[in-house]
Amino acid sequence: MERRLAAILAADVVGYTRLMGADEVGTLQRLTELQQQDLEPLIAEHRGRVVKLMGDGLLVEFASVVDALACAVAWQDGVTEREAAVDENKRLRFRIGINLGDVIVVGDDIHGDGVNIAARLESVAEPGGICLSVDAYRQAKGRLEVAFEDLGEHDLKNVAEPVRVYRVSADLSAAAAPSPKTEALALPDRPSVAVLPFEELGGDPGQTDFGEGLAADIITELSRSGTISLVGRHESRSHALEGATVQEVGRILAVRYVLSGTVRRAGGRGRITAELLEVQTGRPR
Repeated sequence: MERRLAAILAADVVGYTRLMGADEVGTLQRLTELQQQDLEPLIAEHRGRVVKLMGDGLLVEFASVVDALACAVAWQDGVTEREAAVDENKRLRFRIGINLGDVIVVGDDIHGDGVNIAARLESVAEPGGICLSVDAYRQAKGRLEVAFEDLGEHDLKNVAEPVRVYRVSADLSAAAAPSPKTEALALPDRPSVAVLPFEELGGDPGQTDFGEGLAADIITELSRSGTISLVGRHESRSHALEGATVQEVGRILAVRYVLSGTVRRAGGRGRITAELLEVQTGRPR
């Protein structure tokens, strides 16, 4: 019985049953064209091997996790671009899982936990997303310009031990080719927060210093907890953040949460508002 270490990529089409029910012939034709014209050449370019096609997905083997991840990023980015002109309800989208593990080789097929974990990670990924096991993450981090988010340990179906899962930054295009403004850093293990200078709303230039001082005071107080990773006040004041969205701020500063707010003073009274947003979703916490 032959065994080997391999990087396994498992991918499937989101909502395949629904798409086939709405337009069986059209969906199958578009998926076949996508596989033959885009995905199979892309896999070959990254030195991968298609193990098998599974109707609504593919199982692919690579010798390198870096090759597997680079292929996955280009895969998701390319599919998004190709499907942009298609009606939203008919678009082809993929979930992708990547694992590094021992596999059993039987002819041209592969089996074992290395394959099973990749398939389960694919089910954890969001539509258009990529999830990696901790073993794959360790090999990939720092080798490609992508940002990762630690999703913690997951109990995966038919896998004996919990697996720590990492998600690739949702903005695949920016992650694959970052500009100086949006270069991504690895997220720290602890909850991480960037406190931005509070915006002045009253038209008084003197309130700019007040807003920056207020942010600095909040950073000082939060740092005393010892359980939060904080971005320094100088990084939070970077010109690279001007006009950036919450997601861009999170990617630039490598944080999970962004605290921002406003300051308004009139006469002897003042009003301060603050909002803590989760970078990944953009929702308040």
